[in-house]
Amino acid sequence: MSNRYAIILAAGQGTRMKSKLYKVLHPVCGKPMVQHVIDQVKSLNINEIVTVIGHGAEKVKAQLGDDSQYALQAEQLGTAHAVLQSEEMLSGREGVTIVVCGDTPLIKAETMEALFKHHEETKAKATILTARAEDPTGYGRIVRNASGFVEKIVEHKDATEEERSINEINTGTYCFDNKLLFEAIHRVSNDNVQGEYYLPDVIEILKNQGETISAYVTGSFEETLGVNDRVALSQAEGIMKRRINETHMRNGVTIIDPANTYIGPDVEIGQDTVIYPGTMVSGKTVIGSECKLGPNSEISNCVVGNNTVIRQSAAFDSKIGSDVNIGPFAHIRPHSDINDEVKVGNFVEIKKAVFGKGSKASHLSYIGDAEVGADVNIGCGTITVNYDGKNKFLTKIEDGAFIGCNSNLVAPVTVGKGAYVAAGSTITEDVPGEALAVARARQVNKEDYVGKMNVKK
Repeated sequence: MSNRYAIILAAGQGTRMKSKLYKVLHPVCGKPMVQHVIDQVKSLNINEIVTVIGHGAEKVKAQLGDDSQYALQAEQLGTAHAVLQSEEMLSGREGVTIVVCGDTPLIKAETMEALFKHHEETKAKATILTARAEDPTGYGRIVRNASGFVEKIVEHKDATEEERSINEINTGTYCFDNKLLFEAIHRVSNDNVQGEYYLPDVIEILKNQGETISAYVTGSFEETLGVNDRVALSQAEGIMKRRINETHMRNGVTIIDPANTYIGPDVEIGQDTVIYPGTMVSGKTVIGSECKLGPNSEISNCVVGNNTVIRQSAAFDSKIGSDVNIGPFAHIRPHSDINDEVKVGNFVEIKKAVFGKGSKASHLSYIGDAEVGADVNIGCGTITVNYDGKNKFLTKIEDGAFIGCNSNLVAPVTVGKGAYVAAGSTITEDVPGEALAVARARQVNKEDYVGKMNVKK
């Protein structure tokens, strides 16, 4: 197999998006478009990836990091000019180069691999990825000769009536012999209405040199969708969402209403998990088997064990064990570690806390900056008072402790193993193991007090 290179065209400003955000950074199912493209390209056997960047260059670099090298197209003078910016890195090297647009988030690695293979099998010097369009209006048409090779690409406005009847169109993705690409690209002219240098002109130059030009037809027109405005972005989102959901369903996940379920491209979900409508699962989340998620839950960048239920709740950047029951209306904030068989009930907020196995906070509590042991019962309305206006402090509740309702644990404080805190207490000092802490005023009843108040009844 020859060396393989990839050039990602990601320099366009995207004025039709009408956005401050650089075009290729607009997300599709939670991941920037250009990252979708790079992830698919990376899964191929590619020696070097060069991303051509322009507007918003630093933000694109920050997104892609070490996934790519970068070439700067300071002035947007067309697609051939964009490819030319990678000359210093790639020219003169033996191999095949694929050129892909950074605003085509739906393209699959399998399709690009098939393009490479077709290019090699046909011994072509350039191969065009094409598709058959129901309505090819506005697209460049692929005119083939009697042998099936490409004779020319004709733009819609320049096509004859006969050529306009052709439904095979140019998708803007190509494979080239790398050395010939950079030799030919210097001969591309900008003698056109826009005054730009167009990459398809390289095809014509190579054809006129007598080189073989091939085309590979992808069976999926939707893969080739280029996103230029918010309408196309929405279309890409819908296609990607359907693709992701179908993959999970075929892998044994039940999605009750796929149209109203939103799963990110990097999410992993185990078999026999059921997802109810209105649920969003995003980031690098990993869900175990036989879980129940939703309805109306948001889970981002979490690792969740098996047989866990998360109903009408939100969880972020946390670890959640097996046989855990969360919700409804609970909030698991970042850096929480919830062990197996924990119960987090309605209107409970947990932040940067560890919950040991079998512990419970069943309702109306805030547990932040805390280490909660195993088999702890936290009563309704309990608060770890973790902030003094300047710093956060740690609360420790050891195994088997019982925290009565409406208690304030003023950190830093430790409640010992097996200890009890009486309901309504404000705890400011450590509670020894097996002790009962009562921190409230003794109840006083004033007999006949209401009559002395002269309250009108």
